[in-house]
Amino acid sequence: MARQQLGVLNALDVAKTQWYHFTAIVIAGMGFFTDAYDLFCISLVTKLLGRIYYYVPGQTKPGTLPINVAAAVNGVAFCGTLSGQLFFGWLGDKMGRKKVYGITLMLMVVSSIASGLSFGSHPKGVLATLCFFRFWLGFGIGGDYPLSATIMSEYANKKTRGAFIAAVFAMQGVGILAGGIVAIIVSSAFNHAFPAPPYDQGEIASTVPQADYVWRIILMFGSVPAALTYYWRLKMPETARYTALVARNAKQAAADMSKVLNVDLEAEEDKVVRMSESQTNSYGLFSKEFMRRHGIHLIGTTTTWFFLDIAFYSSNLFQKDIFTAIGWLPAARSMNAIYEVYKIARAQTLIALCSTVPGYWFTVAFIDIIGRFTIQIGGFFFMTVFMFALAIPYNHWKTDNHIGFVIMYSLTFFFSNFGPNATTFIVPAEIFPARLRSTCHGISAAAGKAGAIVGAFGFLYASQDKDVAQRDSPSYPAGIGMKNTLIALACVNAAGLLFTFLVPEPKGKSLEELSGENEAENGETEMQGASSRTIPLSI
Repeated sequence: MARQQLGVLNALDVAKTQWYHFTAIVIAGMGFFTDAYDLFCISLVTKLLGRIYYYVPGQTKPGTLPINVAAAVNGVAFCGTLSGQLFFGWLGDKMGRKKVYGITLMLMVVSSIASGLSFGSHPKGVLATLCFFRFWLGFGIGGDYPLSATIMSEYANKKTRGAFIAAVFAMQGVGILAGGIVAIIVSSAFNHAFPAPPYDQGEIASTVPQADYVWRIILMFGSVPAALTYYWRLKMPETARYTALVARNAKQAAADMSKVLNVDLEAEEDKVVRMSESQTNSYGLFSKEFMRRHGIHLIGTTTTWFFLDIAFYSSNLFQKDIFTAIGWLPAARSMNAIYEVYKIARAQTLIALCSTVPGYWFTVAFIDIIGRFTIQIGGFFFMTVFMFALAIPYNHWKTDNHIGFVIMYSLTFFFSNFGPNATTFIVPAEIFPARLRSTCHGISAAAGKAGAIVGAFGFLYASQDKDVAQRDSPSYPAGIGMKNTLIALACVNAAGLLFTFLVPEPKGKSLEELSGENEAENGETEMQGASSRTIPLSI
């Protein structure tokens, strides 16, 4: 027999869409805007870093970051993000979502500024300092994942909860787009003010001294939107679900949500006391009871996010290398350093504008209509199809049809965002108990960032091919080549599709129905949110 739902939580579940929903989306979403900007803007300037710090006078082509340095610069933030997701996810369940929320934002602001101020008396010193600050930037970004998702899920009503969480995550696409736009503006301004001849015409003259300001300004700009929302994060009340179900403070939960919803809510202290006395839902993360109830679901959320991020971050971080390999971007020798930043940013902005951003908002529009499971299955399926379509006739795309390649490549981004890149973020914030929700989301997200690390380091090495004209050094290890790397990514997407069958469908259910927190003390749990497509569980 089900336990009666707390009135304050029921009020949240059935509330009509109100102004506070949009306020929460903007406040949480600006954190994700900053996350995406900071994580992906580095890919816009890595070639510039090579030209500035690794050019050797007299060499036959512009300076290039050594492969180990490039891997570190691209991947170190993910190492920080993984650590932050685990730490702040756990802390969010122990101290409360609100108390930790401001800490992560300030860490992002400070580290973003510090990254642009990276210093050193020689190139290795500058890059080492940059990697140090980007690790801590990633640490702050990592905390934003479980906290933003959990806060939005606990504020939302059950009818449009998926769209609200998806709208927060959609700001990632806007952040990627903003990174390209900022890079275009900054590089255009500097190229106009400090023009330089192409590399062929004057060796080191192709990289003017002022180019060092370009990458620093681009990286530091990420602190601006985060700083603007800091005050509003501090003013957000703690979520009622944390206050009532975890902190066991019915009076405070009712008071907070009465202000938010503009209604009078009763503080049901007796009911909360009875819930706290019950031992039915007191199991911990590493208990047999948790594994019996939610173990398969945690495996599903972690594995799908892991496979998704291998493909997603590989494709995002190394767009410039893919576009150069097929000849869509001109050879570096034909451009000065700042203009190369402009060309890379323009290409990535075009992809973001035409496929990445629309994919996110398609998810917002349809997730509460067709469900998380269908969107995730469809996304993985089409990502697999388009990756194979890019890889198998790769030589055709490379030599005869650059535009066709870019269109197919764009479609993989569209279906990753109208697909698992959004749903893997949403589902872990819905299906776990309130006292473990942030922790489990952090674990799932950390598994994803482990995939991103595999993608960031693995793709860079695997895609190296001795026959590729833009090889940076004969000392680089030969990988399996771009074609085989794309085939491997297609197989990764196929694995993500299979593991999706371990994940339940939360559409239309309250968080307490999904987690079993409103069940009777002596009743057996049956997870109402589990789709009939999910592997059967005796919970």
